[in-house]
Amino acid sequence: MRRVVITGLGAITPIGNNVKTYWNNLVNGVSGVQKITRFDAFRFKTQFACEVKDYDALDYFDRKEARKLDRFSQYGLISAEEAITDAELDFSTLDTNRIGVIFSSGVGGFETFEKEVIGYAQSDFNPRFNPFFITKIIANGLSGTISIKHGLRGVNYTPVTACASSTQSIIQAFNYIRLGKADIIIAGGSEAPITEASIGGFNAMKAMSTNNSGFETASRPFDKGRDGFVVGEGAGAIVVESLDSAVKRGAEIYAEVVGGGESSDAYHITGTHPEGLGAFLAMDAAITEAGIAQGQIDYVNAHATSTGIGDLSEIRALERLFGNHMEQLQVSASKSMTGHLLGATGVIEAISTSLSVQQDIIPPTINTVNVDEDIPTSLNLTLGKSVAKNVQYALSNSFGFGGHCAALVLKKYND
Repeated sequence: MRRVVITGLGAITPIGNNVKTYWNNLVNGVSGVQKITRFDAFRFKTQFACEVKDYDALDYFDRKEARKLDRFSQYGLISAEEAITDAELDFSTLDTNRIGVIFSSGVGGFETFEKEVIGYAQSDFNPRFNPFFITKIIANGLSGTISIKHGLRGVNYTPVTACASSTQSIIQAFNYIRLGKADIIIAGGSEAPITEASIGGFNAMKAMSTNNSGFETASRPFDKGRDGFVVGEGAGAIVVESLDSAVKRGAEIYAEVVGGGESSDAYHITGTHPEGLGAFLAMDAAITEAGIAQGQIDYVNAHATSTGIGDLSEIRALERLFGNHMEQLQVSASKSMTGHLLGATGVIEAISTSLSVQQDIIPPTINTVNVDEDIPTSLNLTLGKSVAKNVQYALSNSFGFGGHCAALVLKKYND
């Protein structure tokens, strides 16, 4: 099996439109939540979200290109370009038949679909659809567009497993490369779900926080007063590469990918297993594949969406897996700052986990004041401020509607 490393990072998030800004704000506990500006949300139970700030598509694309791309594709392309630039990939010097793209979205072109269907419903006769309607909404369109733009003829597809999607993209990239089926893969995910239909749908499910009067701290994983997740948007991309290729290119290496675990809760379409059975299986598989003991994990970037059942089921899975090591384990919840980016959440958390491993810094969990009494007091949730800690191995978790569970183990790179 070949060793696999991460050599490039790209992100556009509610707390930063590039990796440097995102990481700096994450480490400093900056929240990305605000009142929804994308549409007038006064009729909705939830009137706030974690939007990408200061965004104009024409800062990145010409007008013609922007018209052909849904917002989720725009975000994905921006993150992919940053990752490619960061990795200093010169495709003219590489075998592009062995370079692939595995890029996810939980939903795809939500904004375009909503706009076009409403326009159709409101038309009196001769209804017209945008000629780019289909290519803008399909979730795999983004992966294909990245591939086409750079002439990358290796593996190209789109895992769609709700909020586990982009973590599974990274795991699949890891598998292709270590098995020798590819040398480099651009892996990631993108989501743009801040639309009327999306907010209304999640409200109907009673999945999102409705704390409009205290929205600034509504994303509060593990807190006794949490009342649902805060939706976010954005994208992330990671250049996953064989160690041989990275060394040959003289590339900077952020972290080594050493394990990936995938499982199913097999319990409920939206609710997690109360005891975190699927989460346990995914984490255990990832650690086993990494060839390490549970006690060697220094840090867990928890999925922790700020939902009642979800947070506790993940904690119970951690208790079962780590046992007495829980007291030495550092845990934090990025979603307290970014909100929940659905299909893109796994990759932006893998990016922050990579930087934690490289820089020995663990970002905080913010907004959590009254820790749920069902959470062990011995568990270090990294509340309020970042912590400096030697991180040799870290685990990043993602769980999605449908019972999809994915866990990724990253290791500090040592040549």
